Amino acid sequence: MELKTMKTSTAKSSFTHLRGLKLAALAIGSSFVLAGCAGNPPTEQYAVTQSAVNSAVSAGGTEFAAVEMKSAQDKLKQAEIAMHDKKYDEARTLAEQAEWDARVAERKAQAMKAEQALKDSQKGVQELRQESQRTVQ
Repeated sequence: MELKTMKTSTAKSSFTHLRGLKLAALAIGSSFVLAGCAGNPPTEQYAVTQSAVNSAVSAGGTEFAAVEMKSAQDKLKQAEIAMHDKKYDEARTLAEQAEWDARVAERKAQAMKAEQALKDSQKGVQELRQESQRTVQ
């Protein structure tokens, strides 16, 4: 009977030890996975940012929102340098900031163009009114 008790005790001890090893292995594996995620270059974000910058340029950002465009382009270049230096977290942050600067530049350019179109339309209406008054007199 003592022998059985000793076997059971050893089995429980062995099970507890095995459980501890499994937890340790899980913790180490998780840390490797997380470290691997942090070490991936932000290529997708960089591509999205590049697209946003190109879109802003096409919308007239360099003409109508020069400050925002310069900021977006500078941050995009800094993100590229950070990626080259394998500073992926910094590169991701810079790329995100550049994307938002580019989006602001695009919206600002669109707003300025719309405002210019409104002014042109108002001027055209004014000219038509003047022309119609001359015709009536």
